[in-house]
Amino acid sequence: MLRNWRSKLGAALPSQCAICRAWPARPVCDDCASRFLILKNRCQTCAIEIPEPQSQCGRCLAHKPPLDRCLAAVSYAYPWAGCIASFKFQERPGWANILSTLMLSSPWVEPEIEQSDWVIPMPLSPRKLSQRGFNQALELARHLSPGKTRPDLLLRIRDTASQSSLKRSARHTNVRGAFAVEPSNMALLQQSSVLLVDDVMTSGASLHEAATTLRKAGARRVSAVVLARTPHGI
Repeated sequence: MLRNWRSKLGAALPSQCAICRAWPARPVCDDCASRFLILKNRCQTCAIEIPEPQSQCGRCLAHKPPLDRCLAAVSYAYPWAGCIASFKFQERPGWANILSTLMLSSPWVEPEIEQSDWVIPMPLSPRKLSQRGFNQALELARHLSPGKTRPDLLLRIRDTASQSSLKRSARHTNVRGAFAVEPSNMALLQQSSVLLVDDVMTSGASLHEAATTLRKAGARRVSAVVLARTPHGI
């Protein structure tokens, strides 16, 4: 209850733009959003930047990922990397309002939400949730689609080392078996279309493991939308 109140209050109060420092403004002012929200041609299944008119990257063509579609609003670079760090680590859940608006401005995000039965935020381990105070993916999901968001469908059952500290080759092993579906919710996933939500996608290991878990539980279609994608998938 207190966290929800703090989130609403943070979204309502005047703020300073995190990029240009304009005051008063939203956490990202309209001018900065227009300047830095540059649409990129991205792989349809991993959201990595690729040259036009390609629709998939070579890696996804060679090895089909468990995601039917993956969408990203921005690249994980200046100024968005700093904004996301502030959102996650400086107790600013109210920023989810403007950041989710950036996600909705990306092509195909709204259609993906519309065709999904459930919107599932990537879960945090109890340890990380306690440290951070809130799940940034859940805050984004609630703003994207409050009626479809179900944080109880996918559980994090194993704490893992931070993915950012590992080489790409070790990330898939690190998250193997980290997720599960609550048995009492299995029926909700049968032949369903689900949309995973996260703030940042790097190698995609966590999203892929989550997607695989949901497919094994009966999901027919699994897609993902993230706020930011690392430029080279590292």
